[in-house]
Parts: sequence; structure tokens; C-alpha cells
Amino acid sequence: MITVLLLILSVITGVFLGKHFGKKEKLAKNLLILSAGFLITICLNEVFPQVYTSAESNNLGIFVIIGVLLQMILEALTKGFEHGHFHHHSEHNILPAALMVGLFIHAFIEGIPLANEEHEISPYLLGIVFHNLPISFILGAFLFNRKGESKNTSSYPSLLIVALFALASPMGMLLGNYFHPNLQPYFLAIVGGIFLHISSVIIFESNKNHNIDWTKIGLVVSGVSLALIMHLFHQHPH
Repeated sequence: MITVLLLILSVITGVFLGKHFGKKEKLAKNLLILSAGFLITICLNEVFPQVYTSAESNNLGIFVIIGVLLQMILEALTKGFEHGHFHHHSEHNILPAALMVGLFIHAFIEGIPLANEEHEISPYLLGIVFHNLPISFILGAFLFNRKGESKNTSSYPSLLIVALFALASPMGMLLGNYFHPNLQPYFLAIVGGIFLHISSVIIFESNKNHNIDWTKIGLVVSGVSLALIMHLFHQHPH
């Protein structure tokens, strides 16, 4: 129940902040960069070691690639919301239905490996939670601050999208209970590919004029440091 609660609250919190502070694009960008540093550390320090030390590790590299390719396909639906690119497209080109499908599949797949996590609050879970916050922030900013639409006409579809996104990972975790535990590394490998693609795109996107962005570097280091602290705490809880 704690896992489900954290997953849902991370989305609700992010959407709430996005609804009220969504016009502050710099805040959304900084949250994304911070979460990217956290996410890539969780990916490299937690997910991949677990994948490549499993009994099925010999053929799992292809599933990491599948995760990368899958995320690229999903971005055709979400238009790069995961990277904070919602201002780079006309709002009329980003259909709520496409967002709902893309974000739901994304979050649903991330939830499947949670079914076989040994600890209720694991680094992998925290990676998803930390990842959900900026995406939900951007989602809330987009859904509840669209121009040319009244609150009455947009609230119900928007709330439906938020609800589906919030429940997607718990539903994936529920489905994961029906899979054999030996399949866990395969799903983790796919999610690892998704995490790697999203975080690396956010971190390594070219800066304007290719200047050094010390703020971005500081945010990435902060995200990495936070993930490492949680890793150490998880390794030595006492």
C-alpha cells in the first residue's frame, strides 16, 4: 500500500504544482534536470547491476535497446513531454488522447517490476517517484493552463488523464504479480532502457551556443548525489 500511495501522490503533487506554478518554465526545466541526474544514477547504480547479475543476463542487452526504442516511439505520442518540450509544439498538435496513451504505457511498464521488489521502498521505486514529479508538473501545466479553453470544458478530460497516469504504475505492478519472477530482469532491462534514454536526453541536450551551463551541471550533480545517498542508505539501513 505504501508503494501505491507514493506512486499516486507523486503524480498528484506534480500536477498540483504544475497547475499553480506551470507558467514558470525555468522551474519545470530545473526539476527535469535534477530528476534526470537522479534517474540516470538509479539506472546505472541500481537497475543495470540487478539486470546484469541475474541468471538471464546473457541476452538482456537487447531488452535495454528495446526500452530505448520503445521510449522513442512513445515520444511520438507525448511529443517529448518527458523532456519538457511542451512549448516546442503547438498545443493543438498534442492531443489529450495521444498524451493519455503515451504516458499511460510509459508509466504502466515502469510499474511492472515493482511487483517483485524485495523492499517496499526501494531505490527503483524512488526513481519512479522522483521521475513522476517533473513529468506531472509539466502535465499539470499543460492540461490546466491551455489557452483558448475554459476550465469547464477542459477539466473533466484533464482529470481523466491525470487519474489514468496516476493509476498506470500501480496497475502495472498489479499485472506484474501474475508474471513469473524469472521475467523480472527482462522488464527491468526494458525500463532501464527507458530511464537511460529519458535521462540522457535531458542531461546531454545541447546548450544554447554550447556554453557551459553551471546551473545545469549543479542540478545534475545534486540529483546524482541525492541518488547516491539513497543508495548508501539502502545498502546500510542501520
